[in-house]
Amino acid sequence: MSAQTFPKWTVGQIAARCGVKVSTLHFYEDKALIYSLRNAGNQRRYYPDTIRRVSIIKAAQKMGVSLEKIKESLDLLPNKRTPTKGDWEKMSTQWHSMLDERIEALSRLRNTITGCIGCGCLSMEKCPIYNPDDILGNNAKGPILLDRPSKST
Repeated sequence: MSAQTFPKWTVGQIAARCGVKVSTLHFYEDKALIYSLRNAGNQRRYYPDTIRRVSIIKAAQKMGVSLEKIKESLDLLPNKRTPTKGDWEKMSTQWHSMLDERIEALSRLRNTITGCIGCGCLSMEKCPIYNPDDILGNNAKGPILLDRPSKST
């Protein structure tokens, strides 16, 4: 939290500055991703550094990082402080392997999407994964072949 004596930004000001809805800020606060104090009229007030926290949340989400993972990273910061540039570098580095896995999965999907949906449904006349007696259906539900590592890995 900021060392300032009183937070002055309203929820509307933070929302406008960050390009999010007020309800998004309420949601983030419910999930303990951001924090506010209440003024005498019981209205939320934020420190200016909330803008950086929201920006980090949005950037991480855009990369596909879940709110749960974002919260885990933010919770590692002492005293709920706002992440620094160095903190961002550490957080984003922690997410590299997850992003690499996602890139690999998307590449497999891109490379197989025109030939088959990967579920062994036999609904296509020319199924490249011929599935006699629905043996794939005994293993799992849905497009299970898309969840398998590619042959090149």
